[in-house]
Amino acid sequence: MAPYSPPSGNRAGKLRLDFNENTVGCSPRVIEFLRAKVCEDQLSIYPEYTRVKPALAGFFKVAPGELLLTNGTDEAIQVLVNTYVDDADEVILLRPSYAMYRFYSELAGAKITEIDYVPPALEFPLQALLGAITPATRAVLISNPNNPTGSAIGLDAIHQILNAVPQAVVLIDEAYYEFFGTTGLGLITDYPNLFISRTFSKVYGMAAMRIGCLFSQAANVQYLHKAQSPYSVNMLAALAAEVAIQDAKFVARYVAEALAARDLLCAGLDRLGIAHAPSSANFVLGYFGGRAIEIRDALREKAILVRDRSYEIPGGVRITAGTREQAQRAIDELEKIW
Repeated sequence: MAPYSPPSGNRAGKLRLDFNENTVGCSPRVIEFLRAKVCEDQLSIYPEYTRVKPALAGFFKVAPGELLLTNGTDEAIQVLVNTYVDDADEVILLRPSYAMYRFYSELAGAKITEIDYVPPALEFPLQALLGAITPATRAVLISNPNNPTGSAIGLDAIHQILNAVPQAVVLIDEAYYEFFGTTGLGLITDYPNLFISRTFSKVYGMAAMRIGCLFSQAANVQYLHKAQSPYSVNMLAALAAEVAIQDAKFVARYVAEALAARDLLCAGLDRLGIAHAPSSANFVLGYFGGRAIEIRDALREKAILVRDRSYEIPGGVRITAGTREQAQRAIDELEKIW
């Protein structure tokens, strides 16, 4: 296996348009809560989730038994694969997509089949995916909207995939759901092979705290618990998530700002003649040809961080939308460079 080494060093003090984070930070309520709760008693005991899980379940409109707290989406993927995928089992992934799907599938010794998004718009390859399913398929892992392409599928496509693989688990990773607005969460009652993941790392601005949720039918969640450490989610992160969901206005304002910034980014790229993939998330993938790395490095010199993806998408550079002011700053500097 190749180690996964994200370029996450030396980012402080720069405009962070490289990791699709919330670029203004978390809700002030979360900060106030942490200042009040960080004390000797709170830090000296092992976490328990008896209060937090019902609160989060109520917010997501599921039963408490249908929710698994996880250490970010990464652990959700890990626990799912560890529970349902054995050595040499078939796993279907999309390419390009979130690196952790391949990482944990390789770690499990799975046989991996990758289906390419369709250029130039990088559309979801539904028919190719359905055609790749075999009786040996044990897992299908999908990011919706997808990172790094921004591509998304609707409920009809999700229904088709679930019906085509009743013998396999299907993960719909909804890390960017808030910017898209379509969720498969309401389908878990009807499909025993469906799993949905959510994260507090993106719109909620809590990436450093590492907390997410994995949803499925209660019987599945009982199996998932067997493959998870009982204390993998720290108590402060769990309690902070409970506070974060109470600030709906903060989330709504940031989503509206990020979507406006995404439109501004797209318009700026169009004005410069730079093609880009349609996006349903809080980022835009631009096609910079042979200048992708040059553009990344030149923007870094201006303290603006973007993510080079040209190693898997020819000319691809992913730019987080952020706020309108931040997007305009990125476009202004890009125009000088381009």
